Amino acid sequence: MRLTALDEAAEAINLKRNMGVAEARAIHPTIEVIEEDPAADLRFLEGIADWCDRYTPLVALDGRDGLFLDITGCAHLFGGEKALLQDILSRLFQMGIDVRGAITSSPGLSWAVSRFGQGGVIEEDETERVVAPLPVAALRLSDDTVTALTKMGLKYIGDLMETPRAPLTRRFGASVLLRLDQVLGTDEEPISPRLPVASLSAERRLMEPVAAEEEILAVTDQIAHALKPSLESRGVGGRVFELVLFRVDGKVFRIAAGTTRPLREPRRIAVLFAERLQAVHDDLDAGYGFEILRLNVLRHETFDTAQSDFEGHQQNDASLAAFVDRVSARLGSDCLRTFQLRESHLPERAVTSVPAIDGLSARIEQGNPLPSRSERPTRLLKKAEPMDAFAIEVPDGAPANFHWRRMRHRVVKSEGPERLAMEWWVDSAQAPPRDYFRVEDDRGHRFWIYREGLYGHDEKQSWYMHGMFA
Repeated sequence: MRLTALDEAAEAINLKRNMGVAEARAIHPTIEVIEEDPAADLRFLEGIADWCDRYTPLVALDGRDGLFLDITGCAHLFGGEKALLQDILSRLFQMGIDVRGAITSSPGLSWAVSRFGQGGVIEEDETERVVAPLPVAALRLSDDTVTALTKMGLKYIGDLMETPRAPLTRRFGASVLLRLDQVLGTDEEPISPRLPVASLSAERRLMEPVAAEEEILAVTDQIAHALKPSLESRGVGGRVFELVLFRVDGKVFRIAAGTTRPLREPRRIAVLFAERLQAVHDDLDAGYGFEILRLNVLRHETFDTAQSDFEGHQQNDASLAAFVDRVSARLGSDCLRTFQLRESHLPERAVTSVPAIDGLSARIEQGNPLPSRSERPTRLLKKAEPMDAFAIEVPDGAPANFHWRRMRHRVVKSEGPERLAMEWWVDSAQAPPRDYFRVEDDRGHRFWIYREGLYGHDEKQSWYMHGMFA
């Protein structure tokens, strides 16, 4: 067992990382050793990253104990860079977290100054003066490379800055110079945000926290109204919305809701989140209230201006889409499912089951009309269901009548048989050809039915129902 992390007290008594626990106890018998829990550490770091979203949506994880925040264009909202940094450090300190931070012109320089320097705000013209006295370990190099550089007398970044670049490349490879250029800001280094970046966003910072569901929905409606002009100016509507709730103690809740068609009407957006709040009611602990509410548009599409008129021929379509949105928001996207066609010569594989919220969206995009309320919807069974068939015609006809779901069905019309084999890659011994019939019963329902095998038609034989078409 070895030491993987140290607090300031442990560093003060000259304990080192990777030191054996037995050796550390021999030197200082009274030290307290806590077993490492990487999963808990990661959850804690992700919780801090969620909290940092109040400053910028571009937050990236850096190893096991660091965060990168891209605050480009955000600092003026908090009174400047120094005020922003002071606000972050003081708030985290009040939460009991020991943290150091720096604001610089490059991620590499911020990493080096935070971990090996004094932190703070570093101006671009001060870069070389600040990094020169830092050890080479501040360049994020491997331990072997740091050891080799130290043995050669290159202990500080300033030593590398004065050394010819060609010999360094031949001896240590291109990684040393790459890291050096990243610290100096001459080589761009992007960061990868841990969460998708919203295309549009609006928020409210409240003087008094809100905790009641009615208050949260009222503020959400206000934010949706503030977001509508931006959506209209771009000619788009939101397809996936996210409501972010920042609790006063730092806990962050994210609630997402999708729609079947592009949406920008504030009332309907608020209705979606009313359903979502009902669905997550037991998991949403308001505590002492939420101080910041933010509404993100994670996905948007071109908005059809005809959607703005929910009267006339559009009324049924809009009602069905709104119904699917509300039910999916309350019970989840998989609670309502529909079927889409796909390429296959087998009837039971010619359709695939998809969430209704996606299926209606695909029909709208393809220009297919939505079914009206008076139209009986098509119903397809997900899986083949067995049924009992009687009085089979000779030699290969469809059954004259059958029992299915505790009801007797009399066949009045049939088409077939159509004998189909499985795909060429399926073993015919395990999946023999099937005889398919399209039949209509005395109630006007049309079915796909089939039986497996080629011969052996008994008077009473098990058949299988694939689908019912109304």
